[in-house]
Amino acid sequence: MKKPSLSLNDRGRIYLDHNATTPPLQSVVDQLVTWAHEWGNPSSIHWSGRAPKTRIRDARSAIAKMLGCHPLEVIFTSGGSESNNYVIKGFYELHNTSERNEYITTEVEHPSVKKSFDDIEARGARVYRLKVDRSGQIDMATYSKLLSSKTALVSIMYANNETGSVFPVAEMCVQAHRVGAKFHTDAVQALGKVPLDISKLEVDYASFAAHKLYSLRGTGVLFCKKGGQLKSLISGGAQERARRAGTENTLSIASFGHVAALLPEIISEKNIQMKTLRDNMEAQILNKISDVQLTGSGVDRLPNTSSLLIEGIDGESLLMNLDIEGVSVSTGAACSSGSPEPSPVLLAMGLSRAEAQKSLRVSLGWSTTQAEIDHFVEILVKVVTRLRSFHNTEKLNV
Repeated sequence: MKKPSLSLNDRGRIYLDHNATTPPLQSVVDQLVTWAHEWGNPSSIHWSGRAPKTRIRDARSAIAKMLGCHPLEVIFTSGGSESNNYVIKGFYELHNTSERNEYITTEVEHPSVKKSFDDIEARGARVYRLKVDRSGQIDMATYSKLLSSKTALVSIMYANNETGSVFPVAEMCVQAHRVGAKFHTDAVQALGKVPLDISKLEVDYASFAAHKLYSLRGTGVLFCKKGGQLKSLISGGAQERARRAGTENTLSIASFGHVAALLPEIISEKNIQMKTLRDNMEAQILNKISDVQLTGSGVDRLPNTSSLLIEGIDGESLLMNLDIEGVSVSTGAACSSGSPEPSPVLLAMGLSRAEAQKSLRVSLGWSTTQAEIDHFVEILVKVVTRLRSFHNTEKLNV
């Protein structure tokens, strides 16, 4: 199979924020007009509806093959946030009882998971939130002690979107099943960055998002193991076998299916490429800039993600200066960007507010090149030097 051509860089900028979103593959862009011409309603039984219905069916099959599950276990949603809400709230509505009303998650989950648990907690659920250590890892002994015959659902992200830390989901899932609990993982950040085989992972539910895998925004997937039951959050039509009402986003679904079909042949090569570039970038930064810490290093983490704490500089100021220089990075989750508060994830890892406000997240993608990494490091050195000089001048004038 011909390898997919990657998207062109964004107007000559260096894009290093792939954990926020990814650019669609060029092969996706090339087919948009074809897919857009299949504009009929997939629920219509006439000719205009048959092409988009077939497109959705083929995408579902490709995604199921990529994940290692049955096509009927794939539910299309609007994105990762909806999938997470669907699992947690839909499970609570249907399965919460006085005998099983305890839920386990972590303090470093995506806001869509955190707030969904806040919602069911307000309605009477007992929610335990696991702490993590300075490297972002869970204390498995504490987790094991929390599990009991009262545990209804465990929801643990596969990999953290800010630090890249990967959690032992397979092991945690086995332990949850031993006490009769169901297990959900938010695998939005993991897809395309680590090998994922749902059949071996044995989770009951898993969340994914198209736009994190070089596809169009507007589509998510909820894996729901055969026999799993959730109360639908959206009332309406009988789409997705009456599990998720609303006319399907055919264009985005088609793009997701297209990339899913390509992924098995390229994931290993791309992950090696990203990890090599990421490690090289970190080595250059540590060599050329003083007082820099890597957050979450030394543990299993995504091959594309680097979380940095740069002493003497506010993360927001650094981000804005890098943006002016033509570099796109972030200080944390895109869903929380713009907030003056430091990252809740870093605070949960035991960092002080002052430390957390110095954070910078750099996330590489399939199209990132060594030349871009080298140029980014040059720009970062220049910006850090300038900001530190300005900061030191301010201190002298106080």
